[in-house]
Amino acid sequence: MISVIIPNYNGEELIKKNLPKVISHLENYDFEIIIVDDGSEDNSLKVIEEFMDKYENIRLIKNEKNMGFSPSINKGAKTARGEYLILLNNDVYPENDFLKSSIKDLEDENVFAVGFKDESIENGKKVPRGRGVGQWRRGFLMHAAGSLDKKNNLWASGGSSAFSKSIWDKLGGLNEIYAPFYWEDIDISYRALKAGYKVLFEKESLVVHEHEKGAIRKKFSNEQIRTISFRNQFIFVWINASEKLLLSNLFWLPYHMLRSILSFDLAFIFGFFSFLIKLPKVLSERQKVQKQFKLSDDKVTIQR
Repeated sequence: MISVIIPNYNGEELIKKNLPKVISHLENYDFEIIIVDDGSEDNSLKVIEEFMDKYENIRLIKNEKNMGFSPSINKGAKTARGEYLILLNNDVYPENDFLKSSIKDLEDENVFAVGFKDESIENGKKVPRGRGVGQWRRGFLMHAAGSLDKKNNLWASGGSSAFSKSIWDKLGGLNEIYAPFYWEDIDISYRALKAGYKVLFEKESLVVHEHEKGAIRKKFSNEQIRTISFRNQFIFVWINASEKLLLSNLFWLPYHMLRSILSFDLAFIFGFFSFLIKLPKVLSERQKVQKQFKLSDDKVTIQR
């Protein structure tokens, strides 16, 4: 069985538009769809319940209040009955038989995740994405979009990827310390890579991603998004990096702070102090995950 998990927050129009497309591309599979509503204030629940009346394999999980991406996905994953987890944002819809090649990849017991080719709608144009690369530089993991003609992958996007449920459970799912959003998919992929598993990119698995219609930019300002992203960037380093890279992060910190002050980049400064507030929890999480690691950081980063 395949379990498709769709997080939703105030996305009634996206659910109306995209859920029928998802269902139509799953007809050849034994599947369930788990929609986790994250405290929506629009008519999302009514729309979802109408779909549930038509399809018995759609289930709804309700968050009483808005909890963020990782807690919502984890709730869905804990109830999932499938061998594979398919994570799709509500602003994503599939093309062609988007699962065929990815499921074949996941039949390898050492493959944790497969990222889909993501045609991202940006300024009215489709920009092909889906494969991630990155390297450690000046104390941080600097990540970027990679070439789409290769199979290896630094991370599988939480909004358009397939995962092995058994390995997901071994890793403990998404780390909820990153809530409400960002870096949680990079984190679990990186943990999987350091634990010796594979993360792949599948160009034959195609989805369209209407980023500009997603919930994050409707609820948060650009400055809030950047602050959370910087906070989580620090969290990622201090949970996953080697001691040598932690020293590098500390060494480069004055440089980054001075540069932020001179450029009036308050998001970086606020992000750093938000990270400090969470530092005791971060160090506790570090102790847990370091026990799972088999490979060094330089063995899992991908530069192109």
